[in-house]
Amino acid sequence: MIAPARTAAFTALRDVNAGRADLPAALAAVRPGLQDERDRALATDLVTGTLRWQGQLDYLIEHFAKRPLTKLDFEVLQILRLGAYQILHLDRVPAAAAVNDAVAMTRRARKTSAAGLVNAVLRALSRNVHRLPLPSRPPEGDPLPYLEVSLSHPGWLANRWLERYGFDAAEAWERFNNAAAPLTIRVNRLKIDAPALTRALAEHGVAVAPARYAPDGLIVTSGNPLRTTLAGTGQFVLQDEASQLVALLGAPEAGMKVLDTCASPGGKTTAMAAMAGDRAEIVATDVRPARVQLLRETVGASGAQNIRVLQADLEAGLPFMPEFDIVFVDAPCSGLGTVRRDPDIRWRRAEADLALLAAAQLNMIRHAADAVRPGGRLIYSTCSSEPEENDQVVANFLAANRHFEKVDLHAEKPAYFDALEPVLDDSGVLRTSPAQHGLEAFYGAVLRRVK
Repeated sequence: MIAPARTAAFTALRDVNAGRADLPAALAAVRPGLQDERDRALATDLVTGTLRWQGQLDYLIEHFAKRPLTKLDFEVLQILRLGAYQILHLDRVPAAAAVNDAVAMTRRARKTSAAGLVNAVLRALSRNVHRLPLPSRPPEGDPLPYLEVSLSHPGWLANRWLERYGFDAAEAWERFNNAAAPLTIRVNRLKIDAPALTRALAEHGVAVAPARYAPDGLIVTSGNPLRTTLAGTGQFVLQDEASQLVALLGAPEAGMKVLDTCASPGGKTTAMAAMAGDRAEIVATDVRPARVQLLRETVGASGAQNIRVLQADLEAGLPFMPEFDIVFVDAPCSGLGTVRRDPDIRWRRAEADLALLAAAQLNMIRHAADAVRPGGRLIYSTCSSEPEENDQVVANFLAANRHFEKVDLHAEKPAYFDALEPVLDDSGVLRTSPAQHGLEAFYGAVLRRVK
């Protein structure tokens, strides 16, 4: 009998690679069919790990199958990827079990004629696990094949990082992306402080440690807070540490008017409300009804009373006058800075996407600027590593808009400067880096309206 987790993993992986769902949606679709929490955890590990190492796995499958991937049936390829991942990267799964389940899954998928191939490829992998024919690390091998194949990243992206940062940083970045991400939460200071939350989590068998940079961040070191009764209380929010740092760029004071565009799921919105002690007037918007509903739920759970949630399309323009002290644009982007948490992104994105995304982002920041009062701040952020979506969008906006100037946060020393200073670049822009900070790659620039 095929393990339920492997069947679920096959379904999710197939849907991601067929372009029918992203990783979170694919996992959400299969989890209800798994009653045992251990099966859910294994299915998540199988799909996430297979996607993380897919470039390397494909190279090896092609080598041992002695045929190009394009000659393999699509579903058979997904089965081979899952089996290869278990053999090469999961010590707790016996190789024989992985092979046997893969062969059985091939037959269940009505691909019986491919069962012999699946068996032969996976057994060959198992026999050669300590002498895999992968590109060598420099100085013995060329850097790009090593980064692309051995560390499993698309060649176009590996080449960009190699040219921009050099081999050592590119390698560190890719190794970071190939490691499991910790569970990170933000303390909701509207309801509890960090010491009290730490004690409450400990009573539920959850251990946490302070985040390295974010003042309200806690890293889960054991246990799972999402499986405790505290998860529904609004005392904490699941939020990446780099995202928490970006929210600090807002840091509104009591009495300020804040507009958070593209606000769902609401982490930055509720963080800014907490920073102001719930005494700032915040309007939070998003475009799709499902995103707006998720935003409402996050705001409701936070206990904040001064956040108004609206549906609005930033790309089409906003129904506001220039009345806000702070306007935040956390722009939809490639997500290439979050490859560690969302490994499917590396395969779903193409270099050609960047220009299209940048055009939309420039349109968004232009519309958001119309809502900033003179003297107010416009904050532009992404979770992308690529300059087309970051510095170039800001530069193109400033070149066409003489009413705004970029703020050097080193010179301004805003609220929470002590937390922000380690992640600011030389120009005073927030730029977190896997290689330098051990964080996902986020970008955040503050612009001031001078007229």
